[in-house]
Amino acid sequence: MPALYVMIPAALLIVAIAVYIFFWAVDSGQYDDLDGPAHSILFDDQDPNHTAAVDEASGHPTKPDDKAPPHA
Repeated sequence: MPALYVMIPAALLIVAIAVYIFFWAVDSGQYDDLDGPAHSILFDDQDPNHTAAVDEASGHPTKPDDKAPPHA
């Protein structure tokens, strides 16, 4: 029985810390783009369509590569 006096507050403290960390992650934008990383692995980095889409999404145009991809 005396162990419960230690374990229950310890468990509540751990839950409070976990809830705090979760809300901190949500507020800092960790869950803003859940689909982007999953779709980014589907595109080749040197693909012109992918580069154009990334430039358009970011709003920062980059200069085109002079080199052709090795598989083209």
